[in-house]
Order: sequence, then C-alpha cells, then structure tokens
Amino acid sequence: MNMGRNDTSVITFILQGISDQPEMQVIFFLLFLGIYVMTLTWNLGLTVLIRSDSQLHSPMYFFLSFLSFVDICYSSSISPRMLSDFFLEEKTISLLACATQYFFVAWMALAECCLLAVMAYDRYVAIYSPLRYSTIMHLPICGKLVAGAYMAGCLGSLVQTTAGFHIHFCGPNIINHFFCDIPQIIALSCSNPFINQIMVFVAAVCIGLFSFLFVIMSYVYITVTILKMPSAKGRTKAFNTCASHLTAVTLFFGTAFSVYLRPNSGHSQHLDKVLSVFYAILIPMLNPLIYSLRNKEIKDALKRLMKRRKFPQ
Repeated sequence: MNMGRNDTSVITFILQGISDQPEMQVIFFLLFLGIYVMTLTWNLGLTVLIRSDSQLHSPMYFFLSFLSFVDICYSSSISPRMLSDFFLEEKTISLLACATQYFFVAWMALAECCLLAVMAYDRYVAIYSPLRYSTIMHLPICGKLVAGAYMAGCLGSLVQTTAGFHIHFCGPNIINHFFCDIPQIIALSCSNPFINQIMVFVAAVCIGLFSFLFVIMSYVYITVTILKMPSAKGRTKAFNTCASHLTAVTLFFGTAFSVYLRPNSGHSQHLDKVLSVFYAILIPMLNPLIYSLRNKEIKDALKRLMKRRKFPQ
C-alpha cells in the first residue's frame, strides 16, 4: 500500500562536480591532474626515501611514511573519479559506488586524524623524555599505534557509511559536490535521518574530535616542557621539530572543521566545495612539502640518495 508516499528507490546519483561551466572543464582537468600527479610523486618519493635511508629509520619518519600512504589513498579515493567526470555531461554514480567511495574517503580521513594524534604523542615523548624515547617508542609499539589508527579509521568509516546510506532515497538525486560526502547524501533522504545523523556525528566526534583534543593536550605539555628548558638554543631546536607537524595539524583540522562544524544557516555550498578541495585534494599534496622543506635530515638523506645514484658503489 502506497499511503501517499513515493516508494520508488533512487539507485543512482548525479554529482554536480567542481563547476558547471563547460569552458572551465579542460582547465580544471589539467589543474587537478597536475595536483594528483604531484601528490602521488611527492608522497611516494618521501616514502621511498624514508625506507631506503637508514638514518631516517626512527619513529617520527616511520609515522610520516604511513601518513604519506594515507594521503596517497585519500587522494586516490577522490581524484580519479573527479578527473573522469570533467568530460562527462551527466556525472552519474550508482548508490553502491557512492557508498564505496565515501567509505574509503572517510576511512582515510579518520585514519589521518588518528595518525596526526599519534605523531603528536611521538613528539611529546621525544621532548618530555628524550632519554627514554627509544625505549618507549620502539618498533613494535609504533607498529601497533599505526595499526590502531587504521583500525579506528576503518571502524568509524564503517559506522558513518552504514548510517549515511541506510536510509530511504526516493526523490532528488543531485549531489551538489564533486564526491560523495555524507552531509549532501543525508540531505537527499526521504525518511527521517535524525538517528542516522546522530550515529555519523558520534563516530566523527569519537575519532576526529578526540584526536584533535589529544593533539592539543600533547602540545600543551610540549610547550610547558620546552619553556622549562634552560638553553635558548635547545628551546628553538625543540620548537622547530614540532613546527611542521603543527602546520599540518592546523591545515587539516582547520579546514575539516570549517566544512563539517559550520552552522547550516547561511551555508555557502560554493565555499564548502572550495574548503573540501583544500583538505581533500591540496593537503595530501602539501604534506610532503610541509614535512620536508625545513627538515635538515630529509634534505641530507636526499643528498645522499642523489650522491649514490651519481656515484654508485
């Protein structure tokens, strides 16, 4: 019995993409193709450099190599589909493909939150207890922390994907975005999505917000420890070891919170897309640069690698 409700289920969605201006499609394609290639090249290059240079075999660079892997997967869950859509007049995506894309996007985003928290803890141990650093942050512990970050991200993504797509879609099917994101998906629901929204919110708070608060707490202790150092040179060196990570944390959490924690009133969908491009497309490209440009150890490792290639033994 119909009971006045349209029970026709939506099985495909239409992504509106970055822009609906036909003359901009080729320009955007070339721009984002270049960004994606640089993301893959820089992150893979940094990972290979860390794994191949024995002097970079420390917990900090161990975590950084896995952060690069997450950034590669994060970008790859969005960019290939987005690039192919630039040449399609109607950017259709099936319900299953949309749910699959969101699962991997959310998995990598939440795993990155956890990894950034783990890296903050690593910096805290290195500065607060340098003599016990190698004892506390030994390889098995580092491996478990990375595995925990991936597992937490996977579990949180599974909860969000199940809640976000386990609703009834019967009406509008146009997603005003360039990838399947949960706020735009839930907005298309024909049923009451309140419980689903609560589940998505709880998963995001338990992993994303907890990771952010853990980073803040770690840096409070780091700052207090650094300020107690008697040597100005020691304080400067300690601050410099945290500068890159703090920059990455600020960019990632700042833009993500700007998208997902802004009130709905006066919500600009264009600004939402711009911010999403920044944290989902640009940050994975920028992270290798942030961690490398002012890092003497990575620069020295790169010089050693180039010297070995130029003058092989």
